[in-house]
Amino acid sequence: MDYIERALERRFLCMTSLYKVILVTGARHVGKTTMLKHLAEGHRRTYVSLDNTMARILAKTDPEAFFRTYRPPVIIDEIQKAPELLPQIKNMCAEPGKNGMFWLTASHRTKLMKAVQESLGDQIGILELYGLSRKEIAGSLLLKELDLSLSGLIERQLLLRRGARIDIAERIWRGGMPAILQAGRRQRQEYFDLYLETQIMRDVAEEGGITDTVRFRKFLNACTTSIAEQINYKVLADAAEISQPTAKEWVRILQSAGILCLFPVYESRQLKNLTKTPKLYFCDTGLCAYLSMTINKEALKCRPDYGRYLENYVVAGLLKELACSASNASLYHYRDFSAREIDVFLEKDGVIHPLEIALSPKPDPLLVKKYELLDRAQLAHGNGGIICTCTDPIPIDKKNCYIPCSLI
Repeated sequence: MDYIERALERRFLCMTSLYKVILVTGARHVGKTTMLKHLAEGHRRTYVSLDNTMARILAKTDPEAFFRTYRPPVIIDEIQKAPELLPQIKNMCAEPGKNGMFWLTASHRTKLMKAVQESLGDQIGILELYGLSRKEIAGSLLLKELDLSLSGLIERQLLLRRGARIDIAERIWRGGMPAILQAGRRQRQEYFDLYLETQIMRDVAEEGGITDTVRFRKFLNACTTSIAEQINYKVLADAAEISQPTAKEWVRILQSAGILCLFPVYESRQLKNLTKTPKLYFCDTGLCAYLSMTINKEALKCRPDYGRYLENYVVAGLLKELACSASNASLYHYRDFSAREIDVFLEKDGVIHPLEIALSPKPDPLLVKKYELLDRAQLAHGNGGIICTCTDPIPIDKKNCYIPCSLI
């Protein structure tokens, strides 16, 4: 398969010019190594993977000898497997030299990030890579950052090849793993079978110390039934026959591995009676569909919780968008103890953009009435709307639009 250009490349190259060490995190198989090797083409740069047993032993026992063998500039894959290298990298960074000498990847951050901060502090740039985004698949990386105004949405639709004419159920079911972008149903099944057994299960055993793989598999399945809902550790614990503290630890491990993400509640002094419970999502909807034994896109559309899969797809798309953005932006949801809820608050440069997500092609426009709580709280808010299965951006009022989910 031809290389697919990644939206994160621009930010990565910018960081390479600013830092001597750049770390790219993300789940296994999302394309971290492929991107770095592509960017290194035409330049002399050593490559080593710490999945290699001999290289890992050398890294852990003799970091100085490791760097005599694998000289910078270097790509080091799976740095979390030998954090003993970090103090030596710090020492080497103190010497005169060019920026961008150390390109690191990590697919598991449980034990790594504390060591990174202690050893390298502000000497390292850190980026997150997710699976393929809508615009990466379409080959439309010249798109501007997401603009939720009507004119911005129309421009985005014109620049995305094939516009809104993509099969959303297919995209949700397939997910964003580059290796199976065009795979058939059987190939996809075999890919995820292997991914579960040799990547997820192996990694959590090595990095998280989880040995009860039967209960852990039950736990993964339970997570698929909780997507787009506020996380309930008791429900997850009961499903896997484990304690609630263990359920919390397993969620943390899956977050660290880039499998799950927790979506926090927006907090503000002006908004009262807010819950504190985050919502649960999978970073890749294809993996979620596989774990729930959804065999094809038709079966997905027949699921009673298909709307929650759509919400997961949109949230994952927004996460991918912001990971490549130069703006200071964050994602939250809103929910208070009166059960009033707004699916997404996209906060960008201090302005909130409220968004609801709906399966219908034309949801009730009165949904945006909920956004008036921002006016009452005197919080600055900008363009928003309802992300749904419509085919074209349609205005609801001056600030809000129906937004095709195919544009996210």
